[in-house]
Amino acid sequence: MTARIFIDGEAGTTGLQIRDKLADLSGVALRSLPAAERKDRQAKLRAFAEVDVVVLCLPDEAATETAALIEAMGDSAPRVIDASSAHRVAPGWTYGFPELIAGQEAAIAHARRVTNPGCHATGAVALLRPLTDADLIPKDASITIGSVSGYSGGGKAMIELFEGGRAPSFELYALALEHKHLPEIQLYSGLATRPLFVPSVGNFRQGMLVNVPLQLDALAGKPSGADLRAALAEHYRGRRYVKVASAEESAKALRLEPEALNGTNDLLIHVYANEARRQAVLVAKLDNLGKGASGAAVQNLALMLGL
Repeated sequence: MTARIFIDGEAGTTGLQIRDKLADLSGVALRSLPAAERKDRQAKLRAFAEVDVVVLCLPDEAATETAALIEAMGDSAPRVIDASSAHRVAPGWTYGFPELIAGQEAAIAHARRVTNPGCHATGAVALLRPLTDADLIPKDASITIGSVSGYSGGGKAMIELFEGGRAPSFELYALALEHKHLPEIQLYSGLATRPLFVPSVGNFRQGMLVNVPLQLDALAGKPSGADLRAALAEHYRGRRYVKVASAEESAKALRLEPEALNGTNDLLIHVYANEARRQAVLVAKLDNLGKGASGAAVQNLALMLGL
């Protein structure tokens, strides 16, 4: 049976990439609206009534309003994947990171409402959650997270600045320390203490590196880098999209660039440690428009539809 999908916001960066990825997924059919009707409430409601799943690729306020419209449809409402940040810590929404914990894939498969993780959050949570669950990082630890992303993650205005040649080569941003990904990073990393998060953007379209530096002797149990790598490798063992580099692989990659996984739904984790100095840094590499956005949405959609 063919599943019917409607992407609300299909003309945006994430929406366009989801359309492209769905072209390779059998068992789905896309429902679309003419450009003149895409903001027409009644036209959208008619589209919602004709599909099995709606994917929201909208600004947060619009996503909140549209999710409420769908909820008001009652038993006839389609299932929803929200790619905005509007519902990532909202009650009643399932977090769409299938590799989060055991049973998360099944939770997504049965959910009526799934919220896609943020790109920075995907990398941070992927690094931290297995280690807080294994008690290698205390839940009350003071954690610092750095991240650099391609400019495509900043939305239409940022894309226009960079592609118009009016942006710098690199910049830090969100220096009021209130980035919108922070609530989900804290919640789904299992941290009791709010982490310090410093994001940045580079003059490249897509790709991402997220890093977490650690003072090993400040952690309970004073783990080694090998302990951290082993816990991460065990957590992601057998996973299709998230892999942990071996010590040998990381030793050959002492300089990392952010674009190698572009166009994929993959996430690669490295653990670098200097045991003499008792320091380590965890690094997650991913495509901010792949595993950090459209790729994750399609992965969640496939789980929800049993494809």
